[in-house]
Order: sequence, then structure tokens, then C-alpha cells
Amino acid sequence: MNNTVDVPAFPRGSISTAATKLKCRNIWKIYGAWPNKVLPMVAQSTDPAPALKRRVEEAGHFLALADVSFDVRQGEIFVVMGLSGSGKSTLVRCLSRLVEPTGGEVWLDGENLLAASERRMVDVRRKVMGMVFQSFGLLPHLNVLDNVAFPLRMQGIPLANRTAKARDMIELVGLHGREASMPHELSGGQQQRVGIARSLAVEPELWFLDEPFSALDPLIRRQMQDEFLRLQQMLHKTIVFITHDIQEAFRLADRIAIMREGRIIQIGTPAEIVLNPADSYVASFTEEVSLARVVTAGSVMSDIPSNWDASQSHEIDAAVSIETLLPHSLASTKTFLITQDGKGPVGLLTADTIAKILAKDPVRQVAE
Repeated sequence: MNNTVDVPAFPRGSISTAATKLKCRNIWKIYGAWPNKVLPMVAQSTDPAPALKRRVEEAGHFLALADVSFDVRQGEIFVVMGLSGSGKSTLVRCLSRLVEPTGGEVWLDGENLLAASERRMVDVRRKVMGMVFQSFGLLPHLNVLDNVAFPLRMQGIPLANRTAKARDMIELVGLHGREASMPHELSGGQQQRVGIARSLAVEPELWFLDEPFSALDPLIRRQMQDEFLRLQQMLHKTIVFITHDIQEAFRLADRIAIMREGRIIQIGTPAEIVLNPADSYVASFTEEVSLARVVTAGSVMSDIPSNWDASQSHEIDAAVSIETLLPHSLASTKTFLITQDGKGPVGLLTADTIAKILAKDPVRQVAE
């Protein structure tokens, strides 16, 4: 079922007005013997991803990333989503230069990281970037406290200072009392909390998470998503989060980039993507996503008429989901007055608009 709906796009919270922290422009990654010779052959191509990939393979090479461009705003959770082999993990490694891109630019606060020396990149990775990967990567011979303090030790931070910082991070992720535990004594979720605490110990400006919860069972995964959102509400990090799970992407993201065979197919808020998928490939991802749960009041609001009587409306925030509003709507609230971040009003949402969203929600139709 095609969920496309002609609705105005509305930014989620104040993220939309934040300054750009990370800028990625025309990133290519080609594996093979002569990638720099293959790149000019395909750099100007407008071929769809599958055809472009075949052209590179015919030249004896493998195309991992094709002309990838996007911006990540200060304090944003930018989720990159795609199937296995889509290039999402290669992308995050290119952003940190753990993998060298074949071409393009990566700008962090005005500095082109692809022009930086290796020594400079080591410094950036140690002090500016935090990284969490699917494999927990804990040092098995170190306890929780020493694992979390390890990156500070690599920076030459004095013992007392790094121990105090590590204890703060351990408490932040809810592991107080487990400082002396060894990694093998912890559950999978606890091990990942240690990994998160360790990556936060350096107080990174930019946080990369590559499928950090994929190895966890569903219940623990959900708990870790809750923990992640709690930490972000406190810390307001700029985050690039990699996942192949559409439900996880829609739950966590401020904006989502969907990748296919090395290309970005669509970038948008969860509401924009689920309401207006760029093509059938994107639409197939969203078939099992509940519109009512993803679409926010702000994303489908209309303008306020000049003669509107505010007393006729129930006031709600723009970030509230349609699903949350259903009890009020069913209880005869006909119109909602929309505010944003405590300011407003900025728009109206009617019960008729809610009804149209529900009518196009395939998940609810199946349930009913």
C-alpha cells in the first residue's frame, strides 16, 4: 500500500534550526586495484544504484559508496538505515577515516577531515569523536572501571582524574556498583553500557554508533534504546546512528537517511519518509511502520485562521504522535492547537486530518 499523503513537512523540535556540525559531500568508496582510475568513469553518472554498481564491477572493482552527501545538525540524531551491504557501515568508517574514502569531502566544524594528517585524525578520534560498535570491544583483562577509563589513559589524563570521570560515566549509564566486574561477568546489555560509557568518557562532540544494539535480544534492545534516548535528552550529542532495523530507526531518529547499494535514496524526518516515500524501495521499508505512531501533530498541522478562537482547541506540542492523541480525539476533541518547544501557537490539527492518517495506516488496518 502506498502511504503517500500531501502534507506540509514540519521540523521536529528545535533541531531544524541548529547549526550544521558535520557536512558530508560527494563521498565515494571504491575497492579494487585502481579505484582512482575508476572514479572519473562514474563520478558524473546519474545511473540508479544497481546499474552503477554493475558498471564498477565490470571494471573489476567494488562500489561501496556512491556520491553520498548530507548534513548533520548540532544535537541531532541522524540515523543511516539500510539492508546489509548497502554501505552504511562503510560510510561511518569513512566519516572517521578508519576507512579512507576514494573521493569527496567530510567537514567537521569547518575543518576538512579528508585533508587532515594522520596524526591530526588520531587526535580527532581520541578527543572529538566517540564510537560504539556492534561488537562491544571491551578489553577482557580490564574491569569495568578500567575499560571506561582506558581512552582517558591513552590521552595521558592523570589517574585520579580519569578514575573520577570513569565513575561518573559508569553511574550515568546505570552501572554503579559494577566498577570491579570483569566483562565476562556482565550481560550483553551491561557490556554495551560499558562501551557507551567508555565512548562518552572523552566527552565527544560527535558520536558514531554502528548497529550498537544488534547483538542484543529484543527486550534488552528495547531497554538500550530507552537508555540511549535518556542519555541524549541529558547530553544533546550530535549523533550518527547506523541500523538495519526500520523500527529502531523510526523510534530514535530526528532524521533518517535510507541507503541502497551505496547511494542515499531519501533523507527526511520519520514522518516525511513514512508519509511521502521517495520510491517503491523506500515504501517497502515503511509497510510495517504504524503511521499513527510515527506521524507527529506538527508534521500534519494546518495554518491557524486569522479569526480562530483558541478556546475551541486542546493545546498540544508539535512532537506529540497521532497515536497519543487518539483518546482525546475519540473523546470528541475536534481540534488541537499546536505549540512547539513551549512556544506558539504554530498551527492546528483537526480530527478529520487524524482520521485520514488512520485510514492510510496499513498496520492499524491489519490489526483491525
